[in-house]
Amino acid sequence: MNKRDKRVADAIKETVAEIVLNEVADPGVGFVTVTRCHITRDLRVATVYFSAMGDEQQQQKSFAHLEHARGYVRRRLGERIRLRYLPELRFRRDEILAQEMRVSEIISDLHRDEAAAAEEPDSAGRPTDAPDDAI
Repeated sequence: MNKRDKRVADAIKETVAEIVLNEVADPGVGFVTVTRCHITRDLRVATVYFSAMGDEQQQQKSFAHLEHARGYVRRRLGERIRLRYLPELRFRRDEILAQEMRVSEIISDLHRDEAAAAEEPDSAGRPTDAPDDAI
């Protein structure tokens, strides 16, 4: 992604976030955060990634309501950003946050396992991290 593409994607992300937060009157959208935007090289398609609060069912509901409001959001975007071609909007749930949380859980589990293993006594009855001259 070159500088221009990145600037356009950032402008779309910020504008769509503002429109969803302040102008979409559908309460079914729920608490949605626009996390990032990717735009094709020809600037014709913008994929807007979002995260939604709640369980899986609530996130699916938010996605469905965002899809329903896509035309309105695109029209309002066209009023605020001047481009030769107004990109088609595609909404996608951002799975990166869930993946980051899963990686953090795995790392925490590993640290807990290491701490538990360090506190277990060895065959001589002393902790494995105790120095040999501690007897």
